[in-house]
Amino acid sequence: MKKSMVVFMIAGFLTFSGGVASATDYVGSDQCFSCHTEQFNHWQASGHPWKLREVSKARYSKLPLPPGYKWDEISYVIGGANKKARYIDLEGYIITAAKDGSEAKTQYNIEDGSWSFYHKGEKKPYKCGPCHMTSYSPNGNQNGRPGMIGTWAEDGIGCEECHGPGADHIQQPSKQNIKVERSAEACGKCHQRGGINPAPPAKGKFIQHHEQVNELLAGSHRDLTCVECHDPHQRAILAKDKCGECHDEMAKAFAGNVHAKGGQKCIICHMPKASKSAIDKEHTADVRTHIFKINTDPKASMFATEEKEGKKYSYAKGFVTLDYVCLGCHASRDLDWAAREAKKIHK
Repeated sequence: MKKSMVVFMIAGFLTFSGGVASATDYVGSDQCFSCHTEQFNHWQASGHPWKLREVSKARYSKLPLPPGYKWDEISYVIGGANKKARYIDLEGYIITAAKDGSEAKTQYNIEDGSWSFYHKGEKKPYKCGPCHMTSYSPNGNQNGRPGMIGTWAEDGIGCEECHGPGADHIQQPSKQNIKVERSAEACGKCHQRGGINPAPPAKGKFIQHHEQVNELLAGSHRDLTCVECHDPHQRAILAKDKCGECHDEMAKAFAGNVHAKGGQKCIICHMPKASKSAIDKEHTADVRTHIFKINTDPKASMFATEEKEGKKYSYAKGFVTLDYVCLGCHASRDLDWAAREAKKIHK
């Protein structure tokens, strides 16, 4: 998708009842609690409100800080729920070095407690709109901090980022004055990098993170929407286990396999962790792919590279390969073994 089309789609999310919403039309997620308690509590436990949090909330999450910093020298934390955390200084710039200016790893990786470099030593403005906040405008600087590009109504992904401004709904609750959007494109506003198209960009040995919609479009389930499996208010890992509803015969056959008897689900093989957010190992990273289709040819390559305007561009094809499907668990085996064993999975 062209950049102009992405901007148009984003603008569409800010439009409600025929006009463009103003900042005063946004009332904040806390206003939703009294009527939508269950959904609110699920949302609070999800990663969406963690996308950006002021230090007044973030400092109680037991996250470690970059070298030399104290909490009083931090204004915001980016993330910190499941994968990684980055930190913003009092001027609104993302921290990329130690407090004394020396070289330091400043991205904290939650899964294994490691640290990574993030734009090492750069003066890095925070310009992550519109995907880390609610009702983003590219104009101005949030809270007057020069490093924070744009302004917004609420930190993190709040209820109104998906449901539209809630002022009218609060005054007179009705399905007619609040938005309920169930398309994959609605989620794709943020769950892609650089536009919606069927070729998920890759870097190194893994698909880049936040490419779930492009993976879905590139794979065998391109006609499904995200809400077929996900409750958007809940954490992604709480997705519905419903593969057998469409793949009944395969599910029955798989039930007799040693993997199923050991408690393994379809997603272990069909959604291997072939996408990277924070960390990676030899054959596995930390985000499950949404491509689903497995190519059992031991010689198949999951990625292709082409040149655009003098630069090489790597992307994932419409299938996952056996090195990601099998060798993440069976590290001592090889692809020829995996190809032979894969034929027995649904028998």
